[in-house]
Amino acid sequence: MKRIRPVELLPAGLCRTVLIVLFPALLLITPLSARTLVGAGDPWPPFLDPDLPGNGIAVQIVTAALETQGYDVEWNNMPWARALYGVRDGEYDILVGAWHTDERAEFLLYSEPYIDNDVRIIMRADDDFEFEGIEDLAGKRIGTVLGYGYGDEFNQADNYIPEPAVNLITNIRRLVGRRIDLTVEDELVARYLINDINPDFIDQVRFSETPLMSNSLHVAVGQDHPEARDIIDAFNAGFALIREDGTYEQILRDNNLLE
Repeated sequence: MKRIRPVELLPAGLCRTVLIVLFPALLLITPLSARTLVGAGDPWPPFLDPDLPGNGIAVQIVTAALETQGYDVEWNNMPWARALYGVRDGEYDILVGAWHTDERAEFLLYSEPYIDNDVRIIMRADDDFEFEGIEDLAGKRIGTVLGYGYGDEFNQADNYIPEPAVNLITNIRRLVGRRIDLTVEDELVARYLINDINPDFIDQVRFSETPLMSNSLHVAVGQDHPEARDIIDAFNAGFALIREDGTYEQILRDNNLLE
């Protein structure tokens, strides 16, 4: 029968010497804990939503990109205005999904874009209004969402009457109830929310053929954040990696955004 050789113990002095020599090397090979970034945003399905897998498409993409650079993402759901100004003031680390506007660029640092949105005018189905440009909005009461950016041309126009609300569904209810003339939102987001919350409304509204704007989602960090540039550079590097290795495309396919 084969004998098992017992472990030979080293003399105590030699053990201490080996530990002293090896300890710095052990520190180098010990995995470091991932740095957790606290993200903020409002429910904006299918891109951000606590009830969706991975908290939505945008959170999935941003998390996957940042994980390649040693970061974890903890997403917090809240009203948009609180998220926006909370990131500006350093209460939270990142906005997971933000559109670029000149006004926000004064206090936010933006990543490269990672997904595109087509924002359209929404009207009642029985309204013969057609949108082709900002000039067509003259005199219209338009439901907006507090703190949202709809592009600099729309934000700076003064020919319509803005009617702010806390979310899109409030605006859809006001639109169907004829308390406003129009509202505006990314078409994919609007269809998702209407079908999820009040499917009866989907046949009572329609979307403009011409988009108000085509915009892109970015990660954004407050310019006064001490790690702002590092976080943005990390996301950009990670996003390039997940596009190259197929992770990005798979996330889009899993969420039915690619055929």
